[in-house]
Amino acid sequence: MPSIGQKKLAEIASRDEMKTVIVTAGLIIEQGRLLVTQRKKDSSHGLLWEFPGGKVEEGEEPRGALRRELMEELDIEAEVGGLFDVIFYSYPEYPILLLAYRCRVEKGSLKPIGCHDLRWVTLGELRTLAMPPADEPIRKHLFSSEQGILLR
Repeated sequence: MPSIGQKKLAEIASRDEMKTVIVTAGLIIEQGRLLVTQRKKDSSHGLLWEFPGGKVEEGEEPRGALRRELMEELDIEAEVGGLFDVIFYSYPEYPILLLAYRCRVEKGSLKPIGCHDLRWVTLGELRTLAMPPADEPIRKHLFSSEQGILLR
């Protein structure tokens, strides 16, 4: 039986001790277009496009976290609706559980405060954007026949 080196054992042990980070994303659709934000250049996955949202803090309810993140990142108050998708993705740094909710802007004008840029895109445009791997299943779900109706 082959021997596993100490470094590999340490990596495995460290990986087993990692806590899953809960992250929220908002799917905001207006007039057949979906809102996406571009990550800041100096962040992980810098300049990739994503669905706006962020990490849920310890003890925070996910919908409340998404409302907070949308206010902090985009200066908007949003109604957080039903769950659209749940994705588990394991990044090398830590695993995440991504909760994607349907949302609607209630108040405010979008401003890219906590992101590099923002954009309203059609399904066709969404297909061409570089996105983090965890967002990919959500993008595919949006392209499914019954979900694509949301953007038509």
